[in-house]
This record gives sequence, C-alpha cells and structure tokens, in this order.
Amino acid sequence: MTTATVGAAKITRIEETYDFFFEAKKFFADWRDEIVAEHMGWMVPDHFNPATGYLKLSIHSWLLEIGAKKILIDTCVGNHKSRRHRPFWDNLNTPYLERLAAAGVKPEDIDMVMCTHLHVDHVGWNTRLDNGRWVPTFPNARYVWSKTDFDHFSAIDRDPKTGPAIGGAMRDSVFPIVEAGLCQMVDGTERIDEHLSLTPAPGHSPGHVLINLASQGRQAFFSGDIIHHVIQVYHPAWNSFACVDQDAARKSRRMTLEKCAGSGALLMPQHFGAPHLCHIDAKGDGFTPRFA
Repeated sequence: MTTATVGAAKITRIEETYDFFFEAKKFFADWRDEIVAEHMGWMVPDHFNPATGYLKLSIHSWLLEIGAKKILIDTCVGNHKSRRHRPFWDNLNTPYLERLAAAGVKPEDIDMVMCTHLHVDHVGWNTRLDNGRWVPTFPNARYVWSKTDFDHFSAIDRDPKTGPAIGGAMRDSVFPIVEAGLCQMVDGTERIDEHLSLTPAPGHSPGHVLINLASQGRQAFFSGDIIHHVIQVYHPAWNSFACVDQDAARKSRRMTLEKCAGSGALLMPQHFGAPHLCHIDAKGDGFTPRFA
C-alpha cells in the first residue's frame, strides 16, 4: 500500500487493478521503439512488457486524510458495471472496498469525493449496486467535479445517435449522484477549502481539472489523466488516443510538470506503475521523474 505525507496530510493509494491493459503503440501515436529503448531499464517490469508491447497501468484512488477530513480522489471503474467497450473492465468484482477498509476507512467515513474528470475509470465507485439500483457508495460525501465535463457528457448521453456516454458511466455512476443531491459542480479555478484548490487542465476531457493540495508549505498535485504514464514525463508532447483536444492536452501536461518542478510538489498520477508517485525535476527544456 503506497503512502505519502504532504505537510499534515496523509495520502494512501487504494488499488482497484494493476495490469497490462493497452498496447503502447495504439495508446501513444508517437511511440517509437527506438525512442523508448533507452528507458527499458526503468520501464520493465512495472511500466511496460517488451514481449507483448503492452503498457502496465494502475487504476487506483488516492485517499487523502487531513485534519478530521477524509477525501477520495477519483474512484476507478467500480464493480458490477457493464463496460463492454473495455472487456478488461467489464463487470469487475474487485476487493476495492476491502482495501479501503484496510486503510482504516469505511464508505460512510468519506467526507468528499473529487473527480479530476468524468471518464469511466475515474467515476465508477461513485456508486454501488443495491437491490438493482445504483446508490451512492459514500453516502455522507460531497461529490465534486467539473460542470464543463458534466455538461459535455450529458449532451452526448442524451443524444440518441451517440449515447450512452462514456460506456454508460453517466447513467450508473454520475447521474445517480446528482439525483441524490450530493454533487457540487465547479467551473474554472476554484478553492475547495483551506488545503485544496482546482486549476482547469482541459485536453484529455473538456473539463479536466488539476487538484492542488497545500499543507504546511508542502504541495502535491493530483493529475488524473493529464499524464498517464511515466514515459510522458520525458516526452510531454505525447498524447494518449483518448485526449479529445490534442493541443490543449499538451499544454495542460506541460503546465502540470512545470508546477511540480517549480514547487517541489509531489506528482500524484492516477495510472503510473510502481512506485505510483514521484517528484519532477527540470532538465534543460524537459523533465525527469525522481522516485522516492
């Protein structure tokens, strides 16, 4: 169980799955074997399998505990959800809640859930199946996400030609939270409380946000899908196939890396392989990761 301390905050990684999900050359259009050859020493086995050509990616949440508050950042894919467009995420049955319990937290203890964006692998545990209904997994939490993303995916979901949006996740993982009156939608740069603030970071999705934690002069940035894989630290111009606005995604990624390098903040990504988090150092016009 990966843990970190940032000022007065304790951060714990809550794993859902960690596996070889996507072929590197299909995930990154710019992937070239000759370019990544120099990185094999650190990429194998925790980030890449050269025999199959598949990236190893983690799907996890970050549990943030500061003062009396318990905050969950991004909620993975979820159990018992039909995700036929991604067979490796279809109808999962993982011990995610047991892993949360192992960190000392029950669902009713969570005060706030924050979603960096509303893609399928970041909203799933917002809800759980209860007698055939999708109900909030964290009934005492305030759920915070981007109004821009919500409006964008809602429009797609309601269009009979394109819906349901994001593999059905709006219907089973997002709309039930709104209907329960637990959602707080945010727009633009927002201060959530004394320790947490949001910066717009569009590109991967229209309303993607970067979550900044500040405590006792220390910082951490929860980056969601601004950056998927450690190779993008070395090559920040590389976008995934899922980035809807390629130019904006590159700008948001460079902004995030510059913020980390300039402040000494921890980068807390949602999909990095082990050890799952790092510091960022500037190197000329680029960057390198520095793992603890």
